[in-house]
Amino acid sequence: MNKVILSGNLTRDPEIRYTQSGKAVARTAIAVNRRFNRDTVDFFNLTAWEKEAEFCSRYLKKGSSVIVEGRVENNNYEGKDGVKHYSVEIQVEHFEFASSSRRQGGTTENESEAEPEADPPFDDNVPF
Repeated sequence: MNKVILSGNLTRDPEIRYTQSGKAVARTAIAVNRRFNRDTVDFFNLTAWEKEAEFCSRYLKKGSSVIVEGRVENNNYEGKDGVKHYSVEIQVEHFEFASSSRRQGGTTENESEAEPEADPPFDDNVPF
């Protein structure tokens, strides 16, 4: 099985193009902090196709906090000069927002500038 889930921030605006057959393809990249060493960041190239590409180009931008689900793909080839090139990219199957627009500094149409509601009180009687 080849499955990857990444949570991070986009490092550049998605760039959308269309194949000769009319399929949308968007490319961008994501920065992911390591779980136990926040000072270390891994960068991954992302490629999304069709509906996910359209979504990506319409709603995401550099700095967007996202969760990405997809598969890892190797793109190894030999150049015209005989040099081998190696790259790894994530073929995106699904994008999801990782934070609300309020956390990113904006508001939606239905939100006011009022203070957010407090979290409900903790109930010690909950069995978990």
